[in-house]
This record gives sequence, C-alpha cells and structure tokens, in this order.
Amino acid sequence: MTVRNVLLGAVAAATAVALTACGAQDTPAANDGAIKVVASTNVWGSVVKAVGGDAVQVSAIIDDPSGDPHSYESKPSDLAAVRDAKLVIFNGGGYDDFFATLLGPETEGAKKIEAFPVSGKASEHEEPETSAEPEGEEHHDHAVNEHVWYDFETVRKVADQAAADLGAIAPDKKSTFEANAEDFTTKLTELEQRVEGKGAGKKVVATEPVAHYLLDTAGVEDVTPESFSEAVENETDIPAAALADVIRLIEQKQVAALVNNAQTENAGTRQVVDQAKAAGVPIAEVTETLPEGVTGYLDWMTKQVDSLVGALGA
Repeated sequence: MTVRNVLLGAVAAATAVALTACGAQDTPAANDGAIKVVASTNVWGSVVKAVGGDAVQVSAIIDDPSGDPHSYESKPSDLAAVRDAKLVIFNGGGYDDFFATLLGPETEGAKKIEAFPVSGKASEHEEPETSAEPEGEEHHDHAVNEHVWYDFETVRKVADQAAADLGAIAPDKKSTFEANAEDFTTKLTELEQRVEGKGAGKKVVATEPVAHYLLDTAGVEDVTPESFSEAVENETDIPAAALADVIRLIEQKQVAALVNNAQTENAGTRQVVDQAKAAGVPIAEVTETLPEGVTGYLDWMTKQVDSLVGALGA
C-alpha cells in the first residue's frame, strides 16, 4: 500500500469540501466573466491557467500530492463541479478514468481536452502482431506510458488546444489566449533544451516510471526491471529478484542516478532510496502532481528538470 493511497480517503474528503467551497463562489466568478474550467488534476489545470490567465477560473478534482487518479472514486461534489464547466481537461490513457464518469448529458456543451489522445503516444507504441521479445529481455519502451505531461511536445499541443477552445468560448479574448500560449510554449521549449541529451550514455533506475518521457528527452537509459515498475504501479509486492537487481545496480554504482517519485512510497521503494543514499548515488525527485509551493506548471517542471540534470551531473 502506498503512502499516497493510505491518505486517499482523507484527500477525497478534503477535495470534496474544497470543491464545494469553490462551487459556492461560482456566482461572483461568473459575474466577472471568468470561464469555468475543471481539470482532473492540478497538472493539466495549471497548463490551462497559464493560457487563460485571469480570464479563467480553474479547479482540479485532485489538487493534493497524496491523491491518486488511478484509484480515485468520484463524489457527487465532483459532478457538481463539472456540471457548469465551459472547458474540461483530463489526461486519459487509463490514468484518470474517474473523470470520464463525470461527463454526461449535462457537459455535452463543454469543450473537452483529453491529453493522451492529443499526444499520439498510443499509435507510436503500436507494434506489429508478428513482433517477438527476445527471451529473458525486458523492454520498457514497448509499453504505453500514460504520464504524457512529462512529454514537452504533448504539453505544447495541449496549450495550443486550450488557447483554441478558450478563444471559441470567449472570442473577444482569443488573441490574448493565443499570446499566452505562445509565451508558455516558448518557455517550455527553453526548458526542454536545458535537459535535452544531458543523460546521453548514462543509466538510471526509477521507483516508478512517472517521468518516462522526461528521461527520454534527457537521452538517459532506464534500466529498471519491468517487473519492479509494474509491481509499484499496481501496488503489489515487488518481486524479490527485481528488488535485488535494483539494489545491486545501485550498490555497484552501475547507474548514474535514482529517479524517485516522491508521492509514491512502499517498503521496497524506501529500501531503494535508502540504499541510494548509503551508496552515494544521486537522487532526482519527481512527482505526479503539483506539490505545494510551486506557482504553476513551468515552475514545477523547472524544479524537476534541475533535479534530474543535477543528479546526472550534467
């Protein structure tokens, strides 16, 4: 059981209260002409906020680091929050399935952005039916990874789509949204360039494949056993052999860094983190959602890029 999910019940209750309070404030926001946007998580909500600025009122169903979109069960208050939205945004790809259950006849008129289909990642990972895996080998790249907010190109596409949708909702602000999106994507490209290729020729292990696309951008090789990653994601016991392999890679310093999802923790991942500290292997901290203390997507991702680049010694 992960720390994140142990706290999920409390988070759900807190989120429901927060959204109810937000709903109570909808009237003045509407009077101000703000466009109501509801996101499944604060990650995609922060992207729309960067594009919409003061013209949007953004709320996120999961706005707490300990909330888990994989297992979250929607509440009546969530449905109420979505009901009057002019734009909704969610990840898709099996990551936040709860959000799709909130969309029905009452939200037919809302603009909808689903990031995973926008990314095109599903088609990129399709393989011929005749393909075969070499016996005894594991290949992470053959699996579809739904954490597309770590893929800069996808985030650019989503920002552009948000500008288009918001412009359709409020045509008088269309040029502002487009300018905001251009500024956001320019800064995103600059951030991408700070990490691109910085891990070339280096290997890492990860407690969970959350930052998969960021590692791809860095050009680093993730050598984490697939059975280890699957166990963490599925919240099952990590196979002893897989855990031993990861510990060995760290002990023998066959990897340049450990990439740790700070929002997911179990006995196995704690052991891996402790071993990295003991062995002096640098740790790059990443998260699934925006933690407290960051001002938006760019601020958050900048901190994570800096953490990875620093851990790689680049």
